[in-house]
Amino acid sequence: MSKVLVTGGTGYIGSHTVVELINEGFEVVIVDNLSNSNVAVLDGIEKITGVRPAFENIDCVDYVSMDRMFAKYENIDSIIHFAASKAVGESVEKPLMYYRNNLVSLINILQLMPIHKVRNFVFSSSCTVYGQPDVLPVTEDAPIKPAMSPYGNTKQIGEEIIRDTIHAAPASYQSIILRYFNPIGAHSTAEIGELPNGVPNNLLPFVTQTAIGIRKQLQVFGDDYDTPDGSCIRDYIHVVDLAKAHVVAVKRMLQGKSLSNVETFNLGTGRGLSVLEILTTFEKVNEVKVPYKIVGRREGDIEKVWADPTIANEVLGWKATETVEETLRSAWAWEQKLRTQTTN
Repeated sequence: MSKVLVTGGTGYIGSHTVVELINEGFEVVIVDNLSNSNVAVLDGIEKITGVRPAFENIDCVDYVSMDRMFAKYENIDSIIHFAASKAVGESVEKPLMYYRNNLVSLINILQLMPIHKVRNFVFSSSCTVYGQPDVLPVTEDAPIKPAMSPYGNTKQIGEEIIRDTIHAAPASYQSIILRYFNPIGAHSTAEIGELPNGVPNNLLPFVTQTAIGIRKQLQVFGDDYDTPDGSCIRDYIHVVDLAKAHVVAVKRMLQGKSLSNVETFNLGTGRGLSVLEILTTFEKVNEVKVPYKIVGRREGDIEKVWADPTIANEVLGWKATETVEETLRSAWAWEQKLRTQTTN
């Protein structure tokens, strides 16, 4: 059985990916410092899959602890690296925290891989590397623009670190870089979903928390963008679709199908939806009202971006299949389940 290390595996995308890996027969080891997740996520993973993955509460910035972890779990052959701070606004306020968390953790793992004979590396990147693209939809060949936030910059620099490291030692590594667009939704069982600590930074948890009455109203950042309704446009992808792409990427490397030592794929649906469209669709499919107000633009936000997923569809062999309606229903089911747990 192939063994995969998932850093940040109790986080939002990480936990859904762990479920998909276990369902495909992989043995999973999770490393997470629980800075933006909860250890109870392991219960949800176990309920869905019948398997409780190995878990180590470790910060990837801690080289010594990571080295010990690799020694403890022998024969890890692939790594999916999610562990990173990820809020655009927070990164503008705390740039050094972002550079330390996101880059030192990556460097530690890349240094430890050849020591522990791990060759396959999937990197969690982001469409933020494109900045505000000149041409939409965005292909993988689109120019990398100067980052609009320290968070975006850590993803750009992270990709460069991976390329330089593999160029220096091509026999030791192969990597697939996955550039995500905007993951939303939750597992169909409502056993796992997006569970931010404190005030959410992403749109959907804010929408669901407002709909259920935890927050008074949703803030929509700007209605004066050059878009049909003035709000920002994003490519929203179901988190389970996104998770499945990571399994496909690991299998691709294990089966020797990669066309080069570093491959890059955009993960999106190919369809752009505005913040206000998401809001009205959520209200419609779930028959619930979401109070909101328009506020000023948020620093670091990109006006509009959506993917051209052709290369991921044709070369990687992956495609997003869930509808936005189903995705928004799953997010609401997860929020409702969470609140029944906290009130019981």
